[in-house]
Amino acid sequence: MSKHAQLLREVPIFGAIREDIIDFLLASGRAMSLRAGDWLMREGDPSGSMYVIERGEIAVLKAHGERQYLINTLRDGDCIGEMALFDLMPRSASALALTHVSLLEIDSAALHELYQRDLEQFALIQMNMGREVTRRLRECEEHIFRQLDFPEFDPGPDPDMPWPESATRVDG
Repeated sequence: MSKHAQLLREVPIFGAIREDIIDFLLASGRAMSLRAGDWLMREGDPSGSMYVIERGEIAVLKAHGERQYLINTLRDGDCIGEMALFDLMPRSASALALTHVSLLEIDSAALHELYQRDLEQFALIQMNMGREVTRRLRECEEHIFRQLDFPEFDPGPDPDMPWPESATRVDG
């Protein structure tokens, strides 16, 4: 097994994917390298590929007004750009190499071809991507919660108390 195939095997998005499919994705992908200070992508750029970091660190930045905010720092084995394979929208953030970075590019065209070739493996990758995006959303939500000063909410004396007879529940 090549080092790139081994790298993809260790990435959650490609967990449980057959070896022939890993080889197919690698055959249509390409290895890339960035120097420290190079931009991998800019917020608003057209999208169409995701990347797996083989080695190095990438800062994920989000613009607000004239300022850039550090959202995350990605390292060896992390993915970036996978949202583009879901929504086909412009890049939602910028990515800046903090060190020398080696990475693999996986083009959305390869996944579209996989859809035609092996729907089961395509669906497994999509499900794994959904899990990864959800995991990141939860991390982001937790980070925001820790940063903001939310008012405390008191649900009353006993939240397990039965609903009054006159109350109408909207969930049932």
